[in-house]
Amino acid sequence: MTSRSGLSRQLVLSMSAMALSVMLLLHVSFYMFYAIAMKLNPSLVSPSVDSWPPTTSEWILIATMTLLGLALAVHTATRFSRRIIQPLNSVTESVRRLAHGDLDARAHAEDRSLGEASALVEDFNSMAERLQRMTGELVTWNAAIAHELRTPVTILRGRLQGLAEGVFQPDEALFRSLLAQVEGLSRLIEDLRVLSLADSGHLSLRTETVDLSAEIRATVQLVEPDLRAAQLAVDVQLPPACRVECDVARIRQVLIALLENARRYAQPGGLRIAAECDGAEFSLGIEDDGPGIPDEVAAHIFEAFVRGDDSRARHSGGSGLGLAIVRAIVHAHGGRVGCVAAAAGGTRFTLSIPCHAAPRPDGLSAPPPAMPAAG
Repeated sequence: MTSRSGLSRQLVLSMSAMALSVMLLLHVSFYMFYAIAMKLNPSLVSPSVDSWPPTTSEWILIATMTLLGLALAVHTATRFSRRIIQPLNSVTESVRRLAHGDLDARAHAEDRSLGEASALVEDFNSMAERLQRMTGELVTWNAAIAHELRTPVTILRGRLQGLAEGVFQPDEALFRSLLAQVEGLSRLIEDLRVLSLADSGHLSLRTETVDLSAEIRATVQLVEPDLRAAQLAVDVQLPPACRVECDVARIRQVLIALLENARRYAQPGGLRIAAECDGAEFSLGIEDDGPGIPDEVAAHIFEAFVRGDDSRARHSGGSGLGLAIVRAIVHAHGGRVGCVAAAAGGTRFTLSIPCHAAPRPDGLSAPPPAMPAAG
């Protein structure tokens, strides 16, 4: 309160002093002008007029005009200071509330005519909204990560406790089961690391020029037995050759994530993989026959821990990070991803990356411009 009243008081005193100085200067200048004029050319002024010293009535007039001018200056300065101080007070109070954990705190500017003050209030509110959103996302992330870690950790603890107490007999099947849980934890930790690097703009890429069509064919052949086991008939349509400058290991990770997503969630039927390359951009589409994704989910399907069917996703073992990893890697290449409804009733995932990416001088990835939500 002291600092706020101090600023207001300083404004009033400064403007009052300025008004008083101007008025005194005018009065003195007025009499000095006539004194000099009389001395240089007495005929300009009537002999009956004596410019100095002022008469009593003139002193009264001078004092009255000075007081009126000073009162007007104080009134104007007070109103002006209120217009400036009000948004500053609002921001100060909101900052104090924000510092004490009230993320709903927002500043208000009653007078929008002061552009800088209004901009300060709007910038603060924008920062507060972003902080509130980030805090909410952090809470959601922590809860989701804890949920994902709880299952494998509980299984490992139970199995190891059973081994220690002699409930389970150590055999190859049990050790393989424990190893599978550890590998699942390792994948989850690596996925979280990649997303963290991508969010901070520090996801490094090791780019090289490769024939991406050949890399896609090799990756599809690698996972095709698992796709056939899920009763998915793969149809691959790729250009004969397409030279793309990219991090081939990361692109392979993207393709495997998309194919694994289809294996887990797509119904038996066809799985069409098609690509195009015009020399400037490489585009890839993966389309299944169903069951499809609702439009409201498709718009957020590339966000972490978003699932179209939560119960089915957990039954299939998905962590909810696969498509978020896809988006992070594609964005790191300066590309874009999308999810739309397919003509056959299924889902079509698309991605596009430039054939000749221009890496940043520091060698790190940079997020591309925001892309409208698909579907």
